Amino acid sequence: MSGNESGPTGDASTVRRRTATTRTRRRGVAPTARRTATRTGQYAALLAYLAFLAFPFLWLLSTAFKPPREIGSLHPTWIPEAPTLENFRQAFAEQPLWAAAGNSLLAAAVSALLAIALATPMAYVLARCRTRLSRAATGWVVISQAFPLVLVIIPLFLILKGLHLVDSRTGLILVYVVWSLPFALWMLTGYVRAVPAELEEAAAVDGAGRLRTLLSVTAPLLAPGIVATALFAFLTAWNEFFFALVLLKSPGKQTLPVALTHFLGTEGVADLGPLAAAALLATLPSLLLFAVIQRRITGGMLAGAVKN
Repeated sequence: MSGNESGPTGDASTVRRRTATTRTRRRGVAPTARRTATRTGQYAALLAYLAFLAFPFLWLLSTAFKPPREIGSLHPTWIPEAPTLENFRQAFAEQPLWAAAGNSLLAAAVSALLAIALATPMAYVLARCRTRLSRAATGWVVISQAFPLVLVIIPLFLILKGLHLVDSRTGLILVYVVWSLPFALWMLTGYVRAVPAELEEAAAVDGAGRLRTLLSVTAPLLAPGIVATALFAFLTAWNEFFFALVLLKSPGKQTLPVALTHFLGTEGVADLGPLAAAALLATLPSLLLFAVIQRRITGGMLAGAVKN
């Protein structure tokens, strides 16, 4: 009898366990499906955004290698049917692109270095000395970014004319430094505030002064932020067009963005093949520089995250 009594009881327990397991599985399936759908939607949105960003560059790349017949075709294609390098040869033959690229490189590199050299100690003061004056200076830095270029170009031109710096690479570099300095200062101030003040206090206990603390303790920890800010300042100057167009008149001193405008004809008709080739050459250095430095920025941030 004991065996017969235990049989139904065991079957009932097994049924209850199976039912509970089935309910648990059903409850787990719904959140998993929702997470999968959400992640799929996020990846789809990211791919759509990347395609939106990549479309101009890919079309520029395709146009740079197309012959004139394909560029003017009523049925354009992504991949050139008869790729050619004639557009690049014609672009270098028509305009001094190497000289213009050298001018852009000089202005961008020097202005980025000067902006970093000035912004780093200024950002340290604004981050560590929180007074009414520092808050007012931070607010002015943010507000200055809202000024349109047209508003400042006339007084800026008059000031440079008085200093005999119009049509001068030195004058253009100074303008780039002043224009990129507020945002560089704002970025570096945030990086300085992220550095623990206890490290500087420990250095002060050891007898280090403010300058020694900034150079030996704070600056090494700011390396990822300094590199990111320098990259911003460099790309801002490399791609800048309006200041270079107004302040530089000599053909031998013009930058690369200004040189690209010379591919427009007298009636405003663009020579699309050489223009696309020159624009591609002007775009590649900034993309390559960002790709290389971006790895170092990420590596520096990850290295700092695991240090004790």
